[in-house]
Amino acid sequence: MIKIFNLFSVFFITLTLMPNVGFSHSNTHQTKLSPIHADGHAPIGVMGDHRHKTGEWMFSYRFMQMNMKGNIQGNDSISPQAIVSSISNPNAPPANVRVAALEMTTQMHMFGAMYAPSDVVTLMFMINYIQKEMDHLTFTGMMGANELGTFSTKTSGLGDTKLSSLWKLLNKGSHRLHLNLGMSIPTGSIDESDHVLTPMNTRPIIRLPYAMQLGSGTYDFIPGITYYAHQGKVGWGAQWTATLRLGDNENNYTLGDKQAVTGWTSYRVKDGASLSLRLTYRDEEAIDGKDDMISAPVTTANPNNYGGNYLGLTLGANIVGQRGTLRGHRIAIEYESTLNQNAHGVQLEMDNMITLGYQYAF
Repeated sequence: MIKIFNLFSVFFITLTLMPNVGFSHSNTHQTKLSPIHADGHAPIGVMGDHRHKTGEWMFSYRFMQMNMKGNIQGNDSISPQAIVSSISNPNAPPANVRVAALEMTTQMHMFGAMYAPSDVVTLMFMINYIQKEMDHLTFTGMMGANELGTFSTKTSGLGDTKLSSLWKLLNKGSHRLHLNLGMSIPTGSIDESDHVLTPMNTRPIIRLPYAMQLGSGTYDFIPGITYYAHQGKVGWGAQWTATLRLGDNENNYTLGDKQAVTGWTSYRVKDGASLSLRLTYRDEEAIDGKDDMISAPVTTANPNNYGGNYLGLTLGANIVGQRGTLRGHRIAIEYESTLNQNAHGVQLEMDNMITLGYQYAF
């Protein structure tokens, strides 16, 4: 936590100076430009937060890393030894789970583009490249809790592709309201496999559990609504979004529908720099159906061990250049920490998430 705070501090202090740095072809003739307010956009972790003017483009890149560590049953911690002693295996035999997940890291590279054919609607496109790694502890035998060894599984590749449109509902004074309508296209793989360490001390290649797959395998409808306003140096906003799965995928299961509500407030330190505080609540249903090829004696292979609700607090900084070649280039960071998590069944516990982003509009 201290390292993250130090990174955040260095990022903000250093980049706060950037808006005052410009490069001009002339030192004597410079046109005074209107300031670009850093809080004109929502915190970087909020997608589809703003519309553009007719004919305007914006390109963006985001890097997100999510870290999960340890297990919870509901909202109580549970050890690997307790998992293999008390949690049944729906794919029995063996009767109990024999492999416990220890931690997981997900990294996502998100490339986006926005274009406004009119002042009323803005179109948005986003592709993702995902890298996942999960560490496990295997216990040997059919009974007892004798540790056999650890192993890691990895997957990487293209995730699902998102197409969205943002429709103006209100633009009055400093108050803006728009409708988010989007679709997720199943371009991410749901057939990923890797070597595992079994309780019998063998290392076969098997299809990995649902959490390690790269996509949903289904077309998903993504509706939402976004509000933003500001007064002086203070801004505030809120967004509701949902992901609604449209049928089963080719492996006979459907990820759970989910909803998210987030609200934020920001303070403009200067024209080109702002700080933000954001609260997020997410709710997700369990997986419906089952992939018959996912049958390992591990908690993540059970569709009932997915979904639940989550509450997180996020601190952010937003920087935008004001002059010369830096003008309009926006860099942002957010760090999210878990306040509460209530999981269905037994799951890895969310630890933290960091998001870095770059945006440029023209």
